[in-house]
Amino acid sequence: MQRVTGIGGIFFKSADPKRLGAWYRQHLGVPVGDWGGALFKWGGPESTPGMTLWCPFEQDTAYMAPSPAPFMISFRVADLDNLLSTLRSEGCQVLEETEVSEHGKFGWVMDPDGNKVELWEPPAGQ
Repeated sequence: MQRVTGIGGIFFKSADPKRLGAWYRQHLGVPVGDWGGALFKWGGPESTPGMTLWCPFEQDTAYMAPSPAPFMISFRVADLDNLLSTLRSEGCQVLEETEVSEHGKFGWVMDPDGNKVELWEPPAGQ
């Protein structure tokens, strides 16, 4: 079974996400959008088109909970439901909550250090 296929996103807390985004836009050329994050598209003739997100969150966000870490990595996966089932059978701490939207399917697992890891199955063609 194919598990992780790439990095879906890098999310982290910031005391001032707007200021931080403006700095990254001005000094590093990161294409920060009005929504506060950046979308990096990739792919080519030999690979499937895709994207990776970069996004600062407010310091008090609960999105990374129950992890105390100020960051979360999102991994792209090929088959979220199958992977979550496999992780449960392997004794991993899989969070019960999942999400399905026009952006794809999302699930979460805690790593041994207590970091919340997002698993993202993109919609077809992404």
